[in-house]
Amino acid sequence: MSNLVKTGISGLDGMLYGGIPEGNQVVLAGGPGSGKTLLSFEYLYRNARAGATSVFFALEEEPERVLDNARVAFKDFDDIDALIKRKTLVIDGKDPATVLHGGSSGGGSQYEFGKVLSEIESLIVSTKAKRIVIDSLSVLEMLIAEPAVYRRSMLSLAGNLRHLGVTSLLTAEMATPERSKLTFQTEFFVFDGIIVMYERGEEEEKRLLGMEVIKMRGAKHSFITTPYEITSEGINVVSTQDI
Repeated sequence: MSNLVKTGISGLDGMLYGGIPEGNQVVLAGGPGSGKTLLSFEYLYRNARAGATSVFFALEEEPERVLDNARVAFKDFDDIDALIKRKTLVIDGKDPATVLHGGSSGGGSQYEFGKVLSEIESLIVSTKAKRIVIDSLSVLEMLIAEPAVYRRSMLSLAGNLRHLGVTSLLTAEMATPERSKLTFQTEFFVFDGIIVMYERGEEEEKRLLGMEVIKMRGAKHSFITTPYEITSEGINVVSTQDI
């Protein structure tokens, strides 16, 4: 088994029997409001604190907004700015409107897709990052309408990230937050792992959040669906696995 990279989220590491195999590229999928961006930010934050240079590349919103939302949600993370100053935690990205407008008017969507990937790869090399989050694949999908071309592009992305030696989370928006209505896009399966965050909906008057590991190449993982909550101290995943 490969070396395992801890997410730093204890319950999730329990579900993963210790962490994500080093060098794996993992899709973190879920419906609106499930907390994908926050969980992926915490993954980088915990790894940055452990000394691994970690990069967040935002495509859905401006980098400063990602930081603002993380500070509001995780009030106990009082050393975010210190990690950024030390360049252990790097927050970067592109404005989604600029990306999509460039794809529609300047040189074609595949060209814009390639530009974004080139920027991400250059950032990884220049920072010597070991962990990266791309938030999100859904913006990149909007650039390429042809499913076969998009799948090939995803294969290229996964291969390039693997070649660069990073362990990645790539967020993806699902059409619904409800588990019973979830469907998986075929291109998700070109990546090494899939983790899903959703609403379980057992109670009509209360939003119940659940997390499930669908696959994780190169490692065992729990098949138990577990509840989670977002707290000021981070994501709290209730796991029966003891790490």
